[in-house]
Amino acid sequence: MSIRYSIATADYLPWSEAMSLVRKLYKDGNYRMSLLLGCGFFFGLRISDLLKLSWAQILRQGSFTVIEQKTGKRRVIRINNGFQKHIQDCHTAMNIIDDTQHCFQNRYGGTLSIQRINRELKEVKFKYRVKIDHFSTHTMRKTWGRQIWEQENAQGRGEMALLKLSELMNHSAPSITRRYIGLRQQELGEVYDSLMF
Repeated sequence: MSIRYSIATADYLPWSEAMSLVRKLYKDGNYRMSLLLGCGFFFGLRISDLLKLSWAQILRQGSFTVIEQKTGKRRVIRINNGFQKHIQDCHTAMNIIDDTQHCFQNRYGGTLSIQRINRELKEVKFKYRVKIDHFSTHTMRKTWGRQIWEQENAQGRGEMALLKLSELMNHSAPSITRRYIGLRQQELGEVYDSLMF
């Protein structure tokens, strides 16, 4: 829960920092958080949909299908080959026996709560000195969207990427996607930077 009258908008992480964090968490034995952040960064799903993932869905598969909880829409997610290896490494490190179980369970066998994950993310932010103001479960989806846009924009396809992202994120318009991944705020800030003294 956010503090009244405070801004609780999540920020995105630059991709290199996001990948570094996933690797550090794995190296330090925090396999579940490493996998959760990795899945969020690579799949672009909302946390409610990430928490429903089972090992059978993501292990040894090239893709999987989800019905998004918020929109009720069907979405096919392709799994990056490099990230597939990370999934398998986490599966092995966590000694998973039953692949039908959810990937992100608490110690009682239930699914982790979003509040618990956000508390853990605050601990991760502090421990790993993550340079981000607002680090929450939504950071993963924003990081995914921002990275796709940056890659496509570098190739001169930024506007086309916004259209694709808008569709993938089920936004009603690319202008919402632009604001969502932080482009609009960046563009508005550049107006102030353009002034000369």
